[in-house]
Amino acid sequence: MAAFMKRRIWCGLVLWAGLLGPLARALPEQATGCLDCHSDPDEAAVPDLDLYDQSVHEGMDCTDCHEGTDQDPHPGNPMNVACLDCHEEIEKDFSGSSHGQNLIKEKGSLAKACAVCHGPAHNMLPLNNPLSPVARVNQIKICGECHKDTKSPTDIAAVSHPLDSYLMSIHGELNAEGNEDAALCSDCHGVHNIRPKNDPLSLVFAANIPETCGQCHEKEEEHYESSIHGVALADGVREAPTCTDCHGEHVIRPPDEEGSRVSAARISQTCSGCHNAEHINSKFAMPDDRIKTFEDSYHGLAAKGGTRTVANCASCHGWHRVLPSSDPSSTVHADNLGTTCGECHPGAGKRFANVRIHDALSGGSSRIARILEIAYLILIPLVIGSMIIHNTLDLIRKSRATGKLPPARQHAEIHMSFQERIQHGIMVVAFLVLGYSGFALKYPDAWWAFPFQLMGGEVGRRVFHRGAAVLFAVVCAWHMIWLFFAREGRHVFKEMLFRWSDATDAIKTVAFYLKLRHDRPALPRYSYIEKAEYWALVWGTAVMLATGAILVFNNLSLQHFPLWVLEAARVVHYMEAVLACLAIVVWHFYWVIYDPDVYPMNVAWITGRHQLKNQERKGEDNEPAG
Repeated sequence: MAAFMKRRIWCGLVLWAGLLGPLARALPEQATGCLDCHSDPDEAAVPDLDLYDQSVHEGMDCTDCHEGTDQDPHPGNPMNVACLDCHEEIEKDFSGSSHGQNLIKEKGSLAKACAVCHGPAHNMLPLNNPLSPVARVNQIKICGECHKDTKSPTDIAAVSHPLDSYLMSIHGELNAEGNEDAALCSDCHGVHNIRPKNDPLSLVFAANIPETCGQCHEKEEEHYESSIHGVALADGVREAPTCTDCHGEHVIRPPDEEGSRVSAARISQTCSGCHNAEHINSKFAMPDDRIKTFEDSYHGLAAKGGTRTVANCASCHGWHRVLPSSDPSSTVHADNLGTTCGECHPGAGKRFANVRIHDALSGGSSRIARILEIAYLILIPLVIGSMIIHNTLDLIRKSRATGKLPPARQHAEIHMSFQERIQHGIMVVAFLVLGYSGFALKYPDAWWAFPFQLMGGEVGRRVFHRGAAVLFAVVCAWHMIWLFFAREGRHVFKEMLFRWSDATDAIKTVAFYLKLRHDRPALPRYSYIEKAEYWALVWGTAVMLATGAILVFNNLSLQHFPLWVLEAARVVHYMEAVLACLAIVVWHFYWVIYDPDVYPMNVAWITGRHQLKNQERKGEDNEPAG
């Protein structure tokens, strides 16, 4: 019996030693006395001894936090925890923060508010412990509990779906990959002193953003602070852009990605947020056409068409260290333009000295280019308008004829040789592709230009356009050889030369349309109608090939010609294309399709022959007018 009792006592001592041993290691002597009453594991006040041994409060007495508990019974409410003695600065920051003002009011005490992020005080682990809720590896999760979306009643973020948007950013992706240097919520917003973005004390207040981002991006911050944007921000200009205005707030993507706000595809749109804003341009006396002149240039049009290698805003002005053009260090200063432009156009530096580069890009800085543009704006309505009047009179006269109408041609049948038909067919294909692909550059956003986006964007469009230009040049060379070396060609060339009779035929025909004369002149196979179109085509082809070559071989052109030559070539190339396309639709289509003598089509270009309709119209009064 005595031996049995000894064994029971020994086992009991071992058992109590096993229970109290960890407690003795984890809790000071005074704290173990608290467990005489507070030992129920179902009570929240009882610490998890396994975690308490690792907590930041390990070794502290209960009375260090629970004031008044050194008396029994405890006076007042012992659950009121005093944090101020140990965390005075933190308490000050947190109480003035957005979180503090909301959570202290909601939870009823500072300690309970702290527990929302840090966890229960008895089990509060240090930041370097991966089990801590506020450890860097857990920060996204703990912040996301409240800031998962903007519908949360405790969400005070200005960004829609801040957690999801962060996870889509380069910072979020790096964090997910385990990169310990990836920016987290606290790196940008702070820890305890988190305030709204419109609070000057906030780390994400506009004036503080460069320094906040500069924690990781020191070189970029240095360049930005010396830029015109950084200097303006330091001077208190609230409109000055900061890092987030260009890169975005949460969804920040690398510059080499299409979706990034500072990618080659979107940089001009990002810059236009300020430089296309009327109130900003007006307030700071900035030019209001910088975005438009860029978009009207080949650079801007090609960028819209999908080219990513063409120059954009940052290519010329720089990224972070953007300086005014008056600054000698600026990449767009008059003395530096040659070097800047020479990065893409070797040997062209001297051509860009002392020019208004934005106007030059869109063809507006040269007086000659402007004069040519005005001339075309006058010429096109006059020429096309004259064609419309002439053809309308012809259509009305023929449509109203009720009697015998004198024949319009000396020959009732039109012939085209095999050579002519092949040349004409190739020219039709080349002309259509040139027109379509050319205007697709000018209007890349138009619905009809969409197919080029499936063909590589501007790169595909350029291949089609230049390929068609080569084909057009080849058929023109073929036609010239045929004209001078083929017997049939020499005959056509002689017939196509203007004669005095062409002028008199034109005057007599118009007079007949207006009923100022009775008889209509019988026109030869190649009349003023065909000759006007033919020699206009010759002139237009020469102009388009010359200006096109200047623009295609721009680096070579810049080395040998003044800049105004390229500006003029750009204006003329576009305007001549407009004139040519309108002339085809108004003049050529009428005489081969809508003319009552050939309607619905002159098929000689397909079959080689076309019989004109009966030109005797019954019921026409052939007496002289008046």
